[in-house]
Amino acid sequence: MRRRRMNQLYIGNLSPAATAQDLRQLFGERQLPLPGQVLLKSGYAFVDYPDQNWAIRAIETLSGKVELHGKVMEVDYSVPKKLRSRKIQIRNIPPHLQWEVLDGLLAQYGTVENVEQVNTDTETAVVNVTYATKEEAKLAIEKLSDHQFENYSFKISYIPDEEVSSPPPPQRSRRGGHSSRERGSSPGGSSQPKQLDFPLRMLVPTQFVGAIIGKEGLTIKNLTKQTQSKVDIHRKENAGAAEKPITIHATPEGCSEACRMILDIMQKEADETKSAEEVPLKILAHNSLVGRLIGKEGRNLKKIEQDTGTKITISPLQDLTIYNPERTITVKGSTEACSNAQVEIMKKLREAYENDMVAVNQQANLIPGLNLSALGIFSTGLSMLPSTPGARGAAAATPYHPFAQQSGRRRTGSSAYLSSLYGAPPAGAFPHQHPLPEQEVVNLFIPTQAVGAIIGKKGQHIKQLARFAGASIKIAPAEGPDASERMVIITGPPEAQFKAQGRIFGKLKEENFFNPKEEVKLEAHIKVPSFAAGRVIGKGGKTVNELQNLTSAEVIVPRDQTPDENEEVIVKIIGHFFASQTAQRKIREIVQQVKQQEHKHAQGAAASQHSSK
Repeated sequence: MRRRRMNQLYIGNLSPAATAQDLRQLFGERQLPLPGQVLLKSGYAFVDYPDQNWAIRAIETLSGKVELHGKVMEVDYSVPKKLRSRKIQIRNIPPHLQWEVLDGLLAQYGTVENVEQVNTDTETAVVNVTYATKEEAKLAIEKLSDHQFENYSFKISYIPDEEVSSPPPPQRSRRGGHSSRERGSSPGGSSQPKQLDFPLRMLVPTQFVGAIIGKEGLTIKNLTKQTQSKVDIHRKENAGAAEKPITIHATPEGCSEACRMILDIMQKEADETKSAEEVPLKILAHNSLVGRLIGKEGRNLKKIEQDTGTKITISPLQDLTIYNPERTITVKGSTEACSNAQVEIMKKLREAYENDMVAVNQQANLIPGLNLSALGIFSTGLSMLPSTPGARGAAAATPYHPFAQQSGRRRTGSSAYLSSLYGAPPAGAFPHQHPLPEQEVVNLFIPTQAVGAIIGKKGQHIKQLARFAGASIKIAPAEGPDASERMVIITGPPEAQFKAQGRIFGKLKEENFFNPKEEVKLEAHIKVPSFAAGRVIGKGGKTVNELQNLTSAEVIVPRDQTPDENEEVIVKIIGHFFASQTAQRKIREIVQQVKQQEHKHAQGAAASQHSSK
């Protein structure tokens, strides 16, 4: 049976006289050489392209514009009815169209789960959109096809929703493979699509590591060969610890199969040595992704538990440190049940990670000339605080970044930056009892003359911005008639702060409130507990100097401040968007560390007081 490719094109309205050679010649003349065979039928044909950029270029160059034997060709994605579901592609979008305007337009027809910009060499923009239901996607196609926007006419197609098709062939990632093609190279570069690598991180008891490796490494070699995966067993990490991390790089199916095999090896070893009745599965996940795995009121986890017959718990936030931003997800049940749960858990985590990558890249597009690869310099490993032992013993001096290296390619830096950006754990939550992420308040100061642009006509822009970011955004009254700045009060969790502030910085750049050659630098104020202010400064100003060197932002903790009614003081941050964001996250990490240490100290004091009675 012929295997479907993501970028198969349908060529319609062909003359009966048209031949495969005619099509090859026509495509070749327009610098669109066909790499594979032409499947010619009566009146139509199918061709394949190696990645999405070539397919888009062929559609935009040929469809409705080129004649063959007197008939105007139609060119579009070949998507059978059974694969026409929730995913559509919108092309010919004005390059200057603001994201929040597009978001608002798409939201008119249903719940948008994901919007991803496709990097193409066309002048206009292209996005792939996933709606919550196929009915919403169908309505969007009907309403938005040939939608006119500033003399641009939207072109819309279904793209295959491979999640509704029959099970894919082995080693083909339904989600990962699809995403890798969505992020394919431009025609001018390599035709090999980039593979989005979201590794599976596991914790295994140290006593089973030898069995997983096998005699002369034969077991692990066999495992990696069968699953086409790269498996790293971090034996030297945390010497003497009861558990060791394992990182598996593969397609989602490869990760799941490798996990199943490791569980089988451990269970067999446990049975033979009678060391444990049932070996649980332990998955490591970055704290910034865990909230979305849990879901509102724990619904996502409860559903996975019910569907797989497992019991799932998540390690407490108190185990997190600057060096260890990962939570441990423990799954108990049979090997089969744990394996099934792993598939669902990783699916949720991967979706959250992909969405964060889209958000990072969208924000980068708002700041011309920004090179995301330069962001790899932002490490989570500041030397400002001693690390506290986490769940896996003393933290290493250099943090482990599981997303930094993938499939022999270096990431563009956005993942390492995201790891740094969301490193600070939210306070006040308990394992498996997860409220909404902690709300943060940032006061951002903008030029007074820019207020109208941020608010928009009848308040439309600020409303769209708040909806997109998931934040509350308010503009405070002017302090006086001659005030040169106005304060924008942004309230929301870290991801919302990132989106909202990024859009505001981008808007000021777009509207030319700053010189074209000048970076947009704004002042932001965040409040920290007065007892933590000294730790932000550090001995002799060491910590604040490290912060400034690391982030390129100016960080000021005004001395002799009088704490407010909440016993908090202001920290001022001045810099361009990414510098400001990194400084904000780092300062909140320090505050979280101090709070944890205060909490442990209070617990210890209470315990000693109790024991002395």
